[in-house]
Amino acid sequence: MLKKDFSEKVKQYLFQIYSNDLSKKQINNLFFNIKSIFTQQMKRSKKDLWNEKDFLLITYADSIKKNNQKNLITLNNFLKKYCKEFNYIHILPFFPFSSDDGFAVVDYKKIKIEHGSWKDLKKITKNFDIMVDLVINHCSSNNKLFKNFLENKNPGKDFFINSEKKFPKSNKIVRPRSSDLSKKVFVDGKNTYVWCTFGHDQVDFDFRNPNVLLYFFEIIKFYLDQDIKALRLDAVAFLWKEHGTSCINLPQTHNIIRLIRLIIDRFYNKTLVITETNIPSHENLTYFGNNNEAHCIYNFSLAPLLIHAVVSGNSFYLKKWSRGMPPAQENNSYLNFLSTHDGIGMRPVEGILPENEIQKYFNFFKKQGGLFSYRTNAGKKSVYEVNITLLEAFKECYNGKDKLGFERFILAHTILFSMEGIPAIYIQNFLGSKNDNSKVKKTNSYRSINRRNWNFDSLVKIFQNKSNINSKILHSLNRLMILRKKQIAFHPNATQFTLQLGDIFFGIWRQSIDRSQSIFCISNLTNKKQKISLLDINLISTNNWFDILSNKKIKNIGDELMFRPYQTFWITNKKI
Repeated sequence: MLKKDFSEKVKQYLFQIYSNDLSKKQINNLFFNIKSIFTQQMKRSKKDLWNEKDFLLITYADSIKKNNQKNLITLNNFLKKYCKEFNYIHILPFFPFSSDDGFAVVDYKKIKIEHGSWKDLKKITKNFDIMVDLVINHCSSNNKLFKNFLENKNPGKDFFINSEKKFPKSNKIVRPRSSDLSKKVFVDGKNTYVWCTFGHDQVDFDFRNPNVLLYFFEIIKFYLDQDIKALRLDAVAFLWKEHGTSCINLPQTHNIIRLIRLIIDRFYNKTLVITETNIPSHENLTYFGNNNEAHCIYNFSLAPLLIHAVVSGNSFYLKKWSRGMPPAQENNSYLNFLSTHDGIGMRPVEGILPENEIQKYFNFFKKQGGLFSYRTNAGKKSVYEVNITLLEAFKECYNGKDKLGFERFILAHTILFSMEGIPAIYIQNFLGSKNDNSKVKKTNSYRSINRRNWNFDSLVKIFQNKSNINSKILHSLNRLMILRKKQIAFHPNATQFTLQLGDIFFGIWRQSIDRSQSIFCISNLTNKKQKISLLDINLISTNNWFDILSNKKIKNIGDELMFRPYQTFWITNKKI
């Protein structure tokens, strides 16, 4: 991109964001202020942004701890010992915080003292690419910026959305919580109300003030100068608010993301921009923009639909969604996962699962010990997310109790690894965690059920016993990752086509970008033996075909495939 083209695009986005609030002269001044932050263009990389070898691990800095050792040092030792197949590590907020396990940030440039230092983080970057959260929508009520707001001092006095009266209740406003939107505070002895999308300890920034945008560009530069390779824009869908609107997914939000992407592509072009937007699928897709917003979007619909397909033994809704999922363009990719630190989001199945099926799904989760976090919309309270560990979610199926929970767990990951996009694994899934109800009682937060803090030395002993479920999960997932990495048809942007094989199966066809390798990924979603005719898959007779997972040759393409309960075949014409 020519320098002039870049400058004109920056100005264009700034004008689209601020034309109602700033003069042309003020917008030009804002452009020069941004330009002064990003002064040195980095060497451009010719390396592809991603390929079939990419895996991402999601973890907290203190998910694994060791006595008398900084958490980032312990994490680094664990990663080097057990996580060699991952290349990206998403370390959830490691900054000083006041609530929400890091997402109420007190200081954006400091690392929480028990976690360690930027030097400790730098050691992890020697072996792994790190993703960090840019908690851009709000900060802690203990953040210095908000304290300055309360004292009417700079910087901060005009950084937050505020009003002399409570914000009017509106059924249009979309929020992920059921708490009161308005928080009462005192500024210069006067009652003032501030906007809190998520909770009263998390106060929303006012991006109508361009100084807030400048502040975050300085934070972005600071992070990327620490050799961060991916930036996760947390809760970014709520960034811009306008009275009389839904206050979500507004045009100004999209233009701010485009501006961030433009500048990162220019100055840190090895860095990925990833948006975290836990919203219905059709809204989520808009964050790709025209290949000018996020490089990757969290594929939020996949997790609840895939889990549903496995526990119900029915692929109908997963297939329906999968058939309609548009392929990502070059330089765009889905980020696929089964659950995260926030549980299993349910908004993304709106319009996909019917209400009676959703209620049946909730009853199933409740039976497995799941907890429910709610939101209020249009005066109606509804489940926003299910809080449960993945292993516990697969403990049973709709048909009742059996001894196949491990098989369901591995099946779901096998399907996850076969789908278009980059696969991500939450550390509690990788470790085979069970519901941590004692932590829920301690923190009074339902999300703590899936945020266990493991002891490093205890984990080492657990993994030495090859017969326990934690060791079996670790071994099985590592084996699957090694196999996946060898298949060019599993490139995140390789062709995907959903097969029609009946509702008890889920099948997709993947083809490599150069068309040299095809893989038919077919899974039995039931706890019974099943069979399928290979003629239904339409294998080309002139090719030799192999099942990657069993390392066996398909002798006759007219044969029947016999499936064990929850078994998957990866049938390919190119054994690598």
